[in-house]
Amino acid sequence: MKFALLSDIHGNLPALQAVLTCLRAQGIAQVVNLGDSLSGPLWPLETAQCLMQQGWPTLAGNHERQLLSLPPERMGASDAYAHAQLSPAVFDWLRQLPATLRPAPDVLLCHGTPGSDRHYFLHSMVAGRMRLATAQEIDERLGGERARLVACGHTHLPGVLQTAHGQTLVNPGSVGLPAYDDDRPEPHVVENGSPHARYAVAERLPAASGSAWAVTLHAVPYDHEAAARQAERNARPDWAHALRTGRMPAGA
Repeated sequence: MKFALLSDIHGNLPALQAVLTCLRAQGIAQVVNLGDSLSGPLWPLETAQCLMQQGWPTLAGNHERQLLSLPPERMGASDAYAHAQLSPAVFDWLRQLPATLRPAPDVLLCHGTPGSDRHYFLHSMVAGRMRLATAQEIDERLGGERARLVACGHTHLPGVLQTAHGQTLVNPGSVGLPAYDDDRPEPHVVENGSPHARYAVAERLPAASGSAWAVTLHAVPYDHEAAARQAERNARPDWAHALRTGRMPAGA
């Protein structure tokens, strides 16, 4: 079994298209999408139409939940922009997306943690910055889950960890947004430091190899300047800076 893991596209159609080109070149046909696909000041409708055409297994992330559950006047700017652009057909598609999936008995896909679409999994926030989660934090967030491969998104930070039980945990990073800031549970900044589109490939290895899953992380260049200009057209200079540099503006 071999498949690609995508997450946190955030309406960035050029980044998604660049990843698709790489996947075709690699001959990878099986793809899963871990959610937060549309929210942002870029191309939410066009990205939704592209994803619906692909037919991949796709999760609802916290932003999908917010798009469906909050009135527009209570949404943040990124959700409000996406909400205004989406068609009834896209909302119907969003309503049927699950929070978690098991594409194989030993594989669990989630957006945040197995129990929450908004909690961080492989990283923890300390003094406004992200650090790698401790083994104890990871075990608590797993909540007794024993799948051999657990994949998540949400933090936009790519990484691979192994638990004390030998489980492989992977975050493919963000396809479409390499840096952001948030004020929950307290103000903090997340940065990758480059504008690349990120994804991962997971492959089950023979039992004799001693490791059940091999994971490779990929960083793909794309026309990030076009995405940054789209953010500027939609009055989001913070996104434009993040898309160009992989960092948040000073003072964010």
